[in-house]
Amino acid sequence: MKYMKLGTKPDTFYTEEAVRSVVSDVPADLIIHANNTKYQLHKRLCSDADDGDEEPVPVALHDIPGGEEALELCAKFCYGISISISAANLVPAMLAARFLRMTEAVAKGNLVAKLEAFFDSCVLQGWKDSVAALQAAWRVSGWGESRIVQPCIDSIVEKILMPPAKVTWSYTYTRPGYTRRPHQSVPKDWWTEDVSELDVEVFRSVISTVRASRQLPPTLVGEALHVYACKHLVDPLRAVANGQAQSAAAEETLARQRRVLESIVTMIPAEPGSVTGRFLLRLLRVANYVSASSSTRAQLIRQAGSQLHEARAADLLIPLPSDPQAYDVGAAEAVLEHFLAQFQRPAAPDERRRMSAAMDKVARIFDEYLRTIALDRDFPVAKFVDLVECLPDIARSDHDGLYYAIDIYLKEHPELGKADKKRLCRLIDCRKLSPDVRAQAISNDRMPLRTIVQLLFVEQERTMGAASHGAAVAPDRASVDAISRLAARTNEDEPASSADQKSDVHRPRRDHTRVADGVTAAMTRSLSESTKTPPLAGRKERTTQERSSRMRNKE
Repeated sequence: MKYMKLGTKPDTFYTEEAVRSVVSDVPADLIIHANNTKYQLHKRLCSDADDGDEEPVPVALHDIPGGEEALELCAKFCYGISISISAANLVPAMLAARFLRMTEAVAKGNLVAKLEAFFDSCVLQGWKDSVAALQAAWRVSGWGESRIVQPCIDSIVEKILMPPAKVTWSYTYTRPGYTRRPHQSVPKDWWTEDVSELDVEVFRSVISTVRASRQLPPTLVGEALHVYACKHLVDPLRAVANGQAQSAAAEETLARQRRVLESIVTMIPAEPGSVTGRFLLRLLRVANYVSASSSTRAQLIRQAGSQLHEARAADLLIPLPSDPQAYDVGAAEAVLEHFLAQFQRPAAPDERRRMSAAMDKVARIFDEYLRTIALDRDFPVAKFVDLVECLPDIARSDHDGLYYAIDIYLKEHPELGKADKKRLCRLIDCRKLSPDVRAQAISNDRMPLRTIVQLLFVEQERTMGAASHGAAVAPDRASVDAISRLAARTNEDEPASSADQKSDVHRPRRDHTRVADGVTAAMTRSLSESTKTPPLAGRKERTTQERSSRMRNKE
């Protein structure tokens, strides 16, 4: 950051009883009131007239731009006291000097001219100086001081559009894993962290100007939005846990957060992939927390849905503001629905293959999300079933993740009745379980009897299929143990409830005990027979020939 020094005299201002005065042999004859500070100065600095021994003249300057600090800088310049001007204090000093009309018309080499020369030749030529001056000018007067704001914006945009290879000035870049070394290439997003210090309105102006140039890729604009959001938007989980949503000050903070969020959302480039799916879901969590407008939430849900395959299961955990331990499953369902809506449109073969791969990722993400929801002991089973069915069966190439989610729900809800357990486990396609998971499910006591029977049938088909190809397959130990437990459980199992019978009207009604006994016997025979090595055809022929030969010898 560059500096300009003015004046040569030592600082002789001092404070006594909340009054700022100057050490001088001449009595003070000018009293200036600026906000809560009173200055005792000398009128001769303002006029050549000699008024003799008149009483000190009081002047109220409560509305001076920059406040009492800027006023004191101007006063010290008049006394010739050494002052240091930088981008940090240039703006208030310039505004105060203009307010006091310290121009060339009054005296040659006056303060306004010196400050403007420093602004043009030094501040606007530097990167961090331009950013600091812009922020200071905006906070003092907003767009009202366009003589400072607009030149700063133009300087900042010009430097942002500079090719990274030509960047020679200092910038802030503190990303994890990045260590600046001599002769290291400048990252393309070198500018994003410094402009994130700006207020959201002036930040929007900078981003809008950059986008209008069409010289930067949308992903780079998206990265700038990501950096800004990380700096200015609160983590909803942390905020609710700290109880920030209760006080009036917190309400003001939420309003400011809502303004920042909605501004960021309007700045997201329309090009696909300009921001990540994870970032969009993070914005959706914030939108839920700060009660953003319905249009903002709808836009985030739509965009996050189109990029859901880029997310993680934890990104779908959108907390409710009123209860940090509860999640807004409706928002997660809406995001999933928008993802699935993409498959209803016609697409080229290459696009279909890409979408199919995305579907596989989303299925795994959603099943992992279900595992977290299953841990909620107050989550109703009917709602959990609806949540599982949000993802069509065709989307799941395997049901391992779904099995684990349902098993967790059964473990966390031991009070479930048999009908609800069957309703849940009926969602699992036993043929879509991997061998290891199927073996685990067979030996899982939380699984209903009917599910274990289906699993054993699938295991029998696997065993018999392998045996039909001439391979000797040993009986699965979990299946053998399950058959023993199955026989014991069928004697204790109660008849199906009327509600369960109604849900299975498409199945023939049989006595469950007889069915289970028949399955047990069939499974035992099947698993035993499948382990026998089938005799070879050549072996049969030789045995027949030997028997015929022995009979001829006897004759």
